[in-house]
Amino acid sequence: MRNSKPVRSGLHQSGGLHPLLLSSLAVAFLVSVPILGVLSNLFSASTLGQAGVAGSTFSHLWATVLPEYIGNSLAIAVIVTVLAAIGGVGCAWLVAVFHFPGKKFFEWALVLPLAMPAYVVAYAYTDFLQFSGPVQTALREAFGWQARDYWFPQIRSIGGAGVLFAMVLYPYVYLLARNAFLERSPRMWDAARTLGMGPWETFFRISLPLARPAAAAGIALALMETLADYGAVAYFGVPTLTTGIFKSWYAFSDRVAAAQIAAVLMLAVVALMLVEHKSRGRARYYAVGARTKLQPLIPLVGGKAWGASAFCAVPVIVGFLLPLWILLRLMWKEETLQVSLRYLDWLQNSILLGAMTAVIAIVICILLAYAARVTRSRLQAGCNRIVSMGYAVPGAVIAVGILIPLSRIDAWAADQGWRLALTGSVLALVYAYLVRFLAVSYQSVQSGLDKITPSMDASARVLGHGLGSMLLRVHTPLLWRSVLTAGLLVFVDVVKELPATLTVRPFNFDTLAVITHQLAADERLGEAALPALTIVAIAFVPVLVLARAIAKGDQARGR
Repeated sequence: MRNSKPVRSGLHQSGGLHPLLLSSLAVAFLVSVPILGVLSNLFSASTLGQAGVAGSTFSHLWATVLPEYIGNSLAIAVIVTVLAAIGGVGCAWLVAVFHFPGKKFFEWALVLPLAMPAYVVAYAYTDFLQFSGPVQTALREAFGWQARDYWFPQIRSIGGAGVLFAMVLYPYVYLLARNAFLERSPRMWDAARTLGMGPWETFFRISLPLARPAAAAGIALALMETLADYGAVAYFGVPTLTTGIFKSWYAFSDRVAAAQIAAVLMLAVVALMLVEHKSRGRARYYAVGARTKLQPLIPLVGGKAWGASAFCAVPVIVGFLLPLWILLRLMWKEETLQVSLRYLDWLQNSILLGAMTAVIAIVICILLAYAARVTRSRLQAGCNRIVSMGYAVPGAVIAVGILIPLSRIDAWAADQGWRLALTGSVLALVYAYLVRFLAVSYQSVQSGLDKITPSMDASARVLGHGLGSMLLRVHTPLLWRSVLTAGLLVFVDVVKELPATLTVRPFNFDTLAVITHQLAADERLGEAALPALTIVAIAFVPVLVLARAIAKGDQARGR
């Protein structure tokens, strides 16, 4: 008991900071460097309107296109909010409360669109719905129409982008809202029925208000992914804040202006997080009664039953099955398609980056989670919060925030006669991935470590195990599932990541995501189908694991 107080305060026995806490401080500093680097440019000479290339570029952007970037980003965000809320909450309520044809299938199939990166879906639907695509061609042949005889919605538009993002991101809302509906006590339903409420009135007056915090969190995740996207909006030709960053970086060759637009985007994400937190206010929602006892499903019959099936089928079809079929069709029609050495190089680069980042992320997150368990200090908790912020920062922002300080370090080293070449290196790219995705692996490792009772730590200490021995011989065997899940999630996110890879990657170092974007931008969609399908196949693995977990959970609940 004599050593409990120093450990809980974050101090080592010698009186200094605990080594694990020191390592956490170092990780938090490295994660905050790109964020602080971007924010620091808000107060540079260009912001104050002083003379210089950076000042003229940013002033020109602010006076001409930046309001359009912000307006388009907001318009897309509004569309995603409405559609993702309707689709996610509606499907979650149907599968949690009612019994209808295909219910067990839809419970896990509704998460499948998470395996489809937004930019891949954009390429697929553009080929499918454009003037020369199969849909409009079939309409012209069926009705004898000419080009000007009919109106067809443009997929390459703000509305098209908003609908596309909603199709692939609604599962965030669905997963959280479904859990919220399932965790409600049956007593609430019984009370509603006693008061004469039907299913719809119960939904709007009881279920929806109780699920609002979960739905708001899911919508916030979907919006953060929307604001972070580059591939889909760039391919659609819709100017947003993310495309503005790349335009300033590549077209104007102005890194300061790009950093300032990145700062605007990051502030928009922070504002989104604050609004989501504020929307909950001080309200607290508790489940009264046994959580293991679920409300019996309400059977639907006739048209209502098939209407519920159709409502749940639409997001699965348009968000996963139809894009998958389009990609397979494009690949099948490509006459010159072959698995070349170049494709194997792209695959190897993607796997190499994903594996490296996953291994490093696992090691770092085990140290962070273990430090939180051992030190139990406020400083450690603050470090872990900083690390968790990385996932909310768009990849383009992180890329700009990393390249600016690294380029200065390279310039300083060159003045000293050294050659570091950190900018545009694999090391810089892995650094960007870690800043972006450490939070993903940390949450998984932390949740696994929380399930290990502290009494095991006490028993291991009595048997003479130190911290290192206890981690390797006691905790690691119990953590392997959580660690494997964490590594898998990071690996898949790295393979799918496009903005950071485009900006930070070494010269002539292409990944599946980069080459898919480049081939699609050149309208070589048939050639882009194979790498795009490879990304989908890799991303499908964790989604399949999640779907199986949902199915097993429902079986355990007797649903």
